[in-house]
Amino acid sequence: MSKRSIGMIAATALTVLAPLHMAQAEEIVLKVAHFWPPTALSQKTVLEPWCAKIAEQSQNRMKCQIYPAMQLGGTPPQLMQQAADGIADIVWTLPGYTAGRYPTAEVLELPFMTTSAESGSRAAWNLYERFGQKDFEAVKPLAFNVHDAGHVHNNVRPIKTLADFKGLKLRAPTRLTNKMLAMLGATPVAIPMPSLPDAVSKGVADGYVLPWEVIPTMKLHEMTKYDTETDPAQPSLYTAVFSIVMNKAKYASLPDDLKKVIDANSGADFSASIGKAWDESGTMARKIAAEGHQVDVIPAADMGPWRKVGDQLAVDWAKEMTAKGYDGQAMVDAARELTAKYATK
Repeated sequence: MSKRSIGMIAATALTVLAPLHMAQAEEIVLKVAHFWPPTALSQKTVLEPWCAKIAEQSQNRMKCQIYPAMQLGGTPPQLMQQAADGIADIVWTLPGYTAGRYPTAEVLELPFMTTSAESGSRAAWNLYERFGQKDFEAVKPLAFNVHDAGHVHNNVRPIKTLADFKGLKLRAPTRLTNKMLAMLGATPVAIPMPSLPDAVSKGVADGYVLPWEVIPTMKLHEMTKYDTETDPAQPSLYTAVFSIVMNKAKYASLPDDLKKVIDANSGADFSASIGKAWDESGTMARKIAAEGHQVDVIPAADMGPWRKVGDQLAVDWAKEMTAKGYDGQAMVDAARELTAKYATK
């Protein structure tokens, strides 16, 4: 074979292999958006380690660029649509910020459903698979999680009975927690999470319902002094459901091996790991947030009126869901069954 022929073959091989090499070396950057500050658990304990994992498992072909505190624009209730539209590739948000749009995600937000964030988060993923795939068909869910036990915090008075709620303006994250507050006797106020510190400092709200972990991050403990917990041996007063979802077109555009990386780091185990991070964060956050406060714990023996409110809200919600074409009672029953099942593991 002549030198000229060998040269032509080599050149042809390089021409064929070059695009392949470039494709393999191409770095895919995923825009990841959320509404918390960059120091929050959501970014430091969950998103940053998750992003590091997918970078490692993809040999750095896939990386994240995280945009905290709504840096891509818009408001927290718009995050889910931003993922659907491709403004962000991945978002972490509360489906409940868009009231009524994702009804199957609400069932775990009923009072006295969860005993831990880890078991509740595993249940949340299972409930999505069983009931919620149509609700979330515009995006690709990667995880569903709940936070650890939610409590009541205010700057007006201690809350020991339902009568103490009367006249208090309290902020809650979702429509079901707002309904719960109204049934307990308070006046719910709708305030976006980033605006809550300012609202409390100006008296627009007297307090809020939140888990301990969030409070120091937002410096809310500096504006309230009375905290009410329910008996820790009982299911928590409330929780909120979060979701991490991905733009479907972005996922579809990935090579098959990178899809496998995303899939391997999604689902029930990822959801449960997020819940576990919430559970583990609570003790230290409580030490910071409760310092100098009056903390009252409602004993199980006094929880009857509180549980009655929760039971009635569950009945009302099941009827509402059934009227919308869902099997509301089946979702309530499944939520209770799953949270009890996973709590024992």
